[in-house]
Amino acid sequence: MRDRTMLSTDLYFPVGASARLPVILIRTPYDKAPYRKPKSAAYEFAAQGYIVAVQDTRGRHESDGKYTAFEGDVTDGYDTTDWLSKQSWSNGNIGTYGCSYVGDVQILQAQLRHPNLKAMIPQAAGSSVGAAGDRYYYFGARKAGNMDFASGFGWFSNEGNKDRTKPPRKIPDSELRKVWGTLPLLGMVERAGGAPSDWNEIVSRKLTDPWWDQFGYLKGKERFNVPALHIGSWYDFGVAEVLLEFNMLRTNAESAVARDNQFAVISPTNHCQSETGTSEHTFVGGRDLGDARFQYYSLYLKWFDHWLKGIDNGVTRQPKLMLYVMGKNQWRGEQEWPLARTKYTRYYLHSDGHANTRSGTGTLSDKAPAQEPVDRYTYDPGNPVPSRGGPICCTGDPHADGSYDQSEVETRGDVLVYTTPVLTRGVEVTGPLKVVLYARSSAKDTDFTAKLVDVYPDGKAYNVQEGILRARYRNGFTKTAWMRPGEANEIPIDLEATSNYFGPGHRIRLEISSSNFPRFDRNLNTGGNNYDETKWLAADNQIHHTAAKPSYILLPVIP
Repeated sequence: MRDRTMLSTDLYFPVGASARLPVILIRTPYDKAPYRKPKSAAYEFAAQGYIVAVQDTRGRHESDGKYTAFEGDVTDGYDTTDWLSKQSWSNGNIGTYGCSYVGDVQILQAQLRHPNLKAMIPQAAGSSVGAAGDRYYYFGARKAGNMDFASGFGWFSNEGNKDRTKPPRKIPDSELRKVWGTLPLLGMVERAGGAPSDWNEIVSRKLTDPWWDQFGYLKGKERFNVPALHIGSWYDFGVAEVLLEFNMLRTNAESAVARDNQFAVISPTNHCQSETGTSEHTFVGGRDLGDARFQYYSLYLKWFDHWLKGIDNGVTRQPKLMLYVMGKNQWRGEQEWPLARTKYTRYYLHSDGHANTRSGTGTLSDKAPAQEPVDRYTYDPGNPVPSRGGPICCTGDPHADGSYDQSEVETRGDVLVYTTPVLTRGVEVTGPLKVVLYARSSAKDTDFTAKLVDVYPDGKAYNVQEGILRARYRNGFTKTAWMRPGEANEIPIDLEATSNYFGPGHRIRLEISSSNFPRFDRNLNTGGNNYDETKWLAADNQIHHTAAKPSYILLPVIP
């Protein structure tokens, strides 16, 4: 690298190769050794006439240097691309490939616009987004004002090792769970038996701290100049960020070639699981989402064949966006995101003041409320609402993510439940989701959570998408505004994005609460830092739904 750090890189050549060939680069923090096994991506691409370079990122496994997650990946990716393009066996055309962290490093590298970087396939690469779109999804662990706790803690405990002299042991899920409920957030990885990591920095740094600048997270004004095939999934924690990158690499493109050749495929699966739909039934958690099979590897090969070998195979004439409509259980081609024909529709919260639990009186409709009593509940950080599925990863529990029946969660008194009547006509919801609450709290600071749910005719309630907002950040993530007793404040909650068809006989449901643990960290309600505290307060939280304060969910309805 430019600072003379040596990064260990394995090279795979097609048998009998003599001519100069294009190169596919895979940069990973997870150890390049598994790629040496037959049927790995390295073997598969090499068998199709590519040289494949698989590299341990800085400070990981066989590579030199100190390790901090994503540090150096902007320039290291550029320098590696530069080296590969100049070798005697290279034709100078370089592509990049990989999922999650291995996708993020592609996005980070692309900012420097190396002229030999001709194509990318970043998969589930949402963790490379910083201030862009006001998302601040640092490391896939920091979700703006909250910690994406279960995912981040699991990853840093098992993968965040900074001490190369002490290889970390794989911490069983049962041991991670024992630590989940402990406080403070600082020191949790050590308490779980994890190796030294950047966890303490991640949980404690303010979003405005210049410390974050060293990693190259996207701020929104970066320029790009590379065609990219973005792969994401509806139950991945970073699907909204992947779609933001799909748009951003087009709008910030340096050339018409890059602008006109951003494509995306969004499946119904969990993190880095798009290619696992191999039968007529794709189960995402407990929800059967039908036949989600798609010719991914054929598409990947056609993509690289076109951009790295110059083959006109029609790959750029496909729809810009292929998305899977859950509920309809079918693939559909589109040309933009959000869809131009979207009809944004407010569904308002209603009740007589007793929306608590699924047996309460909460309803959801497109008619605005008049004058209705507030709904209230007590949020106790010592007894948070448990997560049930969701767009998470890396917890160590293979059954933690995805879509599951929320019926048990909906029996809690600290969960408000608002449901439409049984639908006589289907409603397709495809696009970005947002909830706006008018809320009051006895606490100086608290959290508000929202969850969109598809209620099936048999009563099972499957989570579709979810979100959270720490009330102190209701006016923006770079400033603080405390709750005031007796005052109802507007709380905008980002519910990411989805594509879900609520069919006839189904019902649309919205759950409101103040915790979703361990998906997100608990707000201790004190107005303190949260990350260094061990004591908490219970909060009396209220949701308003009146003509003056009409709480609602904004659904992107497709006519």
